[in-house]
Amino acid sequence: MDVQAYLRRIRYPRPLTPGTDRPTTDRPTIGLLRSLHRAHLLTVPFENFDISLGRKIICDEARFLDKIVNQHRGGFCYELNGAFAALLRALGFRVTLLSARVASEDGTRGPEFDHLALRVDLEEPWLADVGFGECFLEPLRLDSRTDQPQRGRMYRVVALPSEAGGLGVEALAEGKWKRQYTFTLHPRELSEFAGMCHYHQTSPESHFTRQQICSLATPEGRITLSDEKLIETHAGSRRERLLAGDKEWRATLRERFGVVLPA
Repeated sequence: MDVQAYLRRIRYPRPLTPGTDRPTTDRPTIGLLRSLHRAHLLTVPFENFDISLGRKIICDEARFLDKIVNQHRGGFCYELNGAFAALLRALGFRVTLLSARVASEDGTRGPEFDHLALRVDLEEPWLADVGFGECFLEPLRLDSRTDQPQRGRMYRVVALPSEAGGLGVEALAEGKWKRQYTFTLHPRELSEFAGMCHYHQTSPESHFTRQQICSLATPEGRITLSDEKLIETHAGSRRERLLAGDKEWRATLRERFGVVLPA
């Protein structure tokens, strides 16, 4: 685990303690967690190109770190949150892997291990997630059931009365609360996500096998490459345009997302 290389990868804005690979802080704090979480989301894209490239994604922490840090790539939830958990642990944070089920437009939920999220325990527990695409930019308080505003958007963690110990993450959009995913606080191991990781990269029912996606948060919105369409949101406005061809597509991927794929 090369902490300094990881921090350079996410352009971590704070200096390191001289002679060490640790940020200038005495201990893990919510301030440090917030700045790492934000830096990660602004630099490492959510993307699924390995699936179309025919490269198998395996639930292995070392592979995640090599891909994100050394190959300067992104990934989907298992890779992004798996690698981020390794970074946090190396910096002294207590991290627990959580299984989440993604909510569909029709109100149904995906299966167990559909999504990987993180619990980080400090003076109070926090929900961290750098692998969900358009989601909260900074961690959410796990124990709070009040609204949690972030960057002009509102989020909340709600209890699920019909499910013992069940919780949900919701975002306020166009005046309505929309559920993003549900989860429990039962600790999980990375190997438990292997089955769904395989499903998402092989099943014709998985949206990851039907669409190429690359998405990155920006300070005021998000940029997304969905197949040949470039989508940009900024301060509530949205622009879309089709890219001219493979040359422009690769140039956009390189210049806007920092990703270079093999020919």
